Amino acid sequence: MSTPESSCRISGCSATTNSTIGLGVSAVVCFIEHTVFFNGVRIQIFPTEHLKIEPWLTNGWQSYERFNGRPRVGFQLLWRPNGWLSVRGNQYALGEDALNTPGRVRHHTDDSIQIKYFDNPERFLDKAAFSLTGDMGCEHSGGVSCAGNSAKGPKQSFLGYMIYNRLWFDRDKYGLTIGRGQINNPGWYLVLLPPINGATAASGTPYFTENPGDPYKAWDYVGTFDWMPSQYITFRWEYNHRAANVPYFSGSGGVTSPGGNAGAAGSMACLSGFTSCNGSPTNTWLPDLRKTENRLNMAILVKF
Repeated sequence: MSTPESSCRISGCSATTNSTIGLGVSAVVCFIEHTVFFNGVRIQIFPTEHLKIEPWLTNGWQSYERFNGRPRVGFQLLWRPNGWLSVRGNQYALGEDALNTPGRVRHHTDDSIQIKYFDNPERFLDKAAFSLTGDMGCEHSGGVSCAGNSAKGPKQSFLGYMIYNRLWFDRDKYGLTIGRGQINNPGWYLVLLPPINGATAASGTPYFTENPGDPYKAWDYVGTFDWMPSQYITFRWEYNHRAANVPYFSGSGGVTSPGGNAGAAGSMACLSGFTSCNGSPTNTWLPDLRKTENRLNMAILVKF
């Protein structure tokens, strides 16, 4: 679980330098944190200038609210021994994060390495780097199992990776990034629910069941070209191909029924002339979900 810098630090609870008292620790910093990912407390410990150890106590998985009544724990290790290598590990454990399913426990590890393998500002190709990220996790109890389909329930797990390579040209005026990723998430517990007929994570929808053990595999390829005429502005063009083993991506027909969302959030929407429907295409509106998606995006990034 990646954890961005705080969007709102409620209070700094300490900031001390301990290198003079025999602990060999250069700094300890503690924050009560409110980020886009969680509410909680994190402590940043710097044994050396190259190593950060950061324990967490949080409300839950990317959550403002504490689901099912107990806090979660985690930590980050970040090691940057020099200017060309960065190794990071994020660990998360003991989270009861399944909505309305107390007792189901989640564990997750998110680990990455970044290597800058070329740096010569006098060359037209002046810099090159790559990153590799691996994710692995699972849920157990509450009717599911980490180890595989068993008497405790179907397998509920996550396995994925992302790899990207970036090249910089002409003193960092241009950038080219290519990469790909894959995930395998039986149970769909980390797959965002498509907002079919106004569906939310709380409402669910019969159109996209997310039952324990439901198979979900997906992969993507991406290519990005950046033009950076100054340090204050970036023009970006990006092509992305995504695919899944089940219909997931919105097609041209969309995921909103004719005339707008109808009935309770996520419920089946009946075709015109029917007052009840049972999922049959003869009486039920069906969303246009596809197994593949191709996107061409253009963006402008401005730093003020």
